[in-house]
Amino acid sequence: MDTTALIDQIIDRAFEEDGQDITSMALFSGDDCMDAVLWAKEPGIIAGLDVVRKVFNRLDEGILCSFFITDGTLVREGTEIGHINGHTLGILKAERVALNFLQRMSGIATRTARYVEAVNGTRARILDTRKTVPGLRILDKMAVRMGGAENHRMGLWDMALIKDNHVDAAGSIARAVRKVRHAFPGIPIEVEARSLDDVMELLELNPDRIMLDNFTIDTMKKAVELVNTRIPLEASGGITLDTVRDVALTGVDFISVGELTHSVHALDISLITGEHRDT
Repeated sequence: MDTTALIDQIIDRAFEEDGQDITSMALFSGDDCMDAVLWAKEPGIIAGLDVVRKVFNRLDEGILCSFFITDGTLVREGTEIGHINGHTLGILKAERVALNFLQRMSGIATRTARYVEAVNGTRARILDTRKTVPGLRILDKMAVRMGGAENHRMGLWDMALIKDNHVDAAGSIARAVRKVRHAFPGIPIEVEARSLDDVMELLELNPDRIMLDNFTIDTMKKAVELVNTRIPLEASGGITLDTVRDVALTGVDFISVGELTHSVHALDISLITGEHRDT
């Protein structure tokens, strides 16, 4: 399914959860119109404006969304993000759905940008993970890109990631790699290493990437020296904003951070209604 169809499905499910807006239906007619303003109530990276427009227009194609900034823009507290104009019933029903997406995506982008800034000047690139809210992965990963980082695999289908449980169940790293290559030739393979011995073995097996899982900084440096750029290395496991630069300085190529999407602080954004116009 394409991206547009997936996002439309997500929006439709959100409206289904809310059901009828009985409050607004009691107070306003279908012809009533209003103006509203989107405000940033704290600094951060704005992400999800196209989704906001889709939310309002999915409900009412006549609602006009005029944004003064673009996705990925750093805003200050009090920044006016845009105006929403149109039928009162549509704007009020869509308000919370639109804000839920915008606040979450902006929170992800803001946190992501801090990680990207922290590794500036190193070779390391920040990646997300599959630790996303079920059903919202495509939006979470869009927000990561808007924050300046890159996406890891989108699901279980686009890259084989052989982790510790796979290796233990298969019997060995070599057996696991061989079986995956046989079953899905041409699919990229990443393998988790738990020790320098694993790294040594993987140099012979030549996967597309090696994941250094929960390695100490010193052990990570040794792995980087051992591999010597022959295979891209990804650091993973418990990495925080306080530790990410030290990890980057070891020379790894990628750093995957679950916190980007699993522990999101939603950016404080409000929709303030202005003039109500009876027609």
